[in-house]
Amino acid sequence: MKKVVIGISGGVDSSIAAWMLKKIGYQVEAVFMQNWEEDQNCDSKKDFLISQMVCKKLGIPIEKINFSYEYWEKVFKKFILDYKSGYTPNPDILCNKEIKFKVFLNFAIEQLNANYIATGHYVRKLVIQNRTFLIKGKDQKKDQSYFLYSLNEKQISKCLFPIGHLKKKIVRKIAKNLRLINAKKKSSTGICFIGEKKFQNFIKKYIPKNPGKIVSSTGEELGLHNGLHLYTIGQRKGIRIGGKKGFQNFPWYVVKKDIKKNFLFVSQGKNNLDLFSKIIKIKNFHMINKNFFRLPIKCKAKIRYQQKEEKCILKKNKNTKSVYAVFKNPVYAATIGQSIVFYVKNCCIGGGIIQNNFKKLV
Repeated sequence: MKKVVIGISGGVDSSIAAWMLKKIGYQVEAVFMQNWEEDQNCDSKKDFLISQMVCKKLGIPIEKINFSYEYWEKVFKKFILDYKSGYTPNPDILCNKEIKFKVFLNFAIEQLNANYIATGHYVRKLVIQNRTFLIKGKDQKKDQSYFLYSLNEKQISKCLFPIGHLKKKIVRKIAKNLRLINAKKKSSTGICFIGEKKFQNFIKKYIPKNPGKIVSSTGEELGLHNGLHLYTIGQRKGIRIGGKKGFQNFPWYVVKKDIKKNFLFVSQGKNNLDLFSKIIKIKNFHMINKNFFRLPIKCKAKIRYQQKEEKCILKKNKNTKSVYAVFKNPVYAATIGQSIVFYVKNCCIGGGIIQNNFKKLV
């Protein structure tokens, strides 16, 4: 009997994933990962208690493992550094890369003698001729492949995703039929270590105010901002510049950050041209299946989670070796520091970090 260690969180998805693995016939053990210190954590104690109750009902042993140090060193420090630099990072993607599918995976295999780890992610894997591919979850609204693009083929081959072929409503129905305590528990949203706190109240503990000029896309000074880390491309609320003489009475949107000058550029109207890009330059480009998909390649891309995919050509500059996504149609509010993820049909082939965006190839 092969052994699977599942990362369980107190949510309904990982709970039903654990139940399905046991039903299939695996030897199942659960691990609750504490990735943030208890005195600051968002509902960690409550989630662990729920996880214990679920595992007791399912007849699965559970232990709590503290990965707070690893999370602080490998995820949170980078998160703060990126924000200080004016970028908008995604810590959930980095957590998957560094903690869930590296630290936890290695711990489960090396310390607990597991054959596989499992999670409650809405993704699937496909094995063809000894190659392992990451496939979107069947529930397109819940598909989480965007968050797993930084994994490699070897990691995915050691993972099981039991609920990837199900829709969320079916997962909840199973939980209800099993009378699990978390059958109606809301899905977690936002950044785990911030929880229900307001982001600005949290981040100011780690990053001091760094005021700078708010400038229109045509060069006029409009006011002051409190720090580029508090704004994201496409943001409308919280700019606080109101109506300005000589400008039409349209709402202002963040369109660009000049990190060197500490300028926040804004423009009026949601559909103004300053918010659209035809080319995105990518850093830390990663392909899940090395030597299988080759550039240039026609594919589709997401520049944020739960956004409609857009057709593009993924290509590499022969001279600089930089990787670019050239879109068929301009994309809206490409945000430096966020992830761009690529797909060929339902297969997630990889992604990277948005480094810059342009109206044309440079």
